Amino acid sequence: MARIAHCCCGSLRVEATGEPTFIAACHCQECQRRTGAPYGVGAYFERTKVRAEGASKVYIRDGQERRKLQMYFCPECGTTVYWEADRLPQHFGIAVGAFADPSFPPPAISIWERTRHPWVDFSHDLNHFPEAVPVVPAHS
Repeated sequence: MARIAHCCCGSLRVEATGEPTFIAACHCQECQRRTGAPYGVGAYFERTKVRAEGASKVYIRDGQERRKLQMYFCPECGTTVYWEADRLPQHFGIAVGAFADPSFPPPAISIWERTRHPWVDFSHDLNHFPEAVPVVPAHS
């Protein structure tokens, strides 16, 4: 199965094949700022299953433990579509909202809950972590 994620104007596209390794809701303040929402949701696919096309710009920021995150966004409309994290070198994270697919699987983990807005709640079971997940989860 192939899924296509793209920016608002459609110039930056990512095709991901197969199922994501895991899907995470992240409540860190950086994801709040990146999305303009109280949390971001990322689907993590093995690098070999992701193909990007179109022009992008990269914003690199420091993550936890001095690890870098490279955010790829459209230079035309500004939408962040995917990212690379030093912590997960075998994966690309793709913004679930960029798939614009209401049938996309829900997140299995919720991270950085110490900065979660108290009114955010999920209607399904998932694993909760006050900060980052200690180990990359197996297929969820």
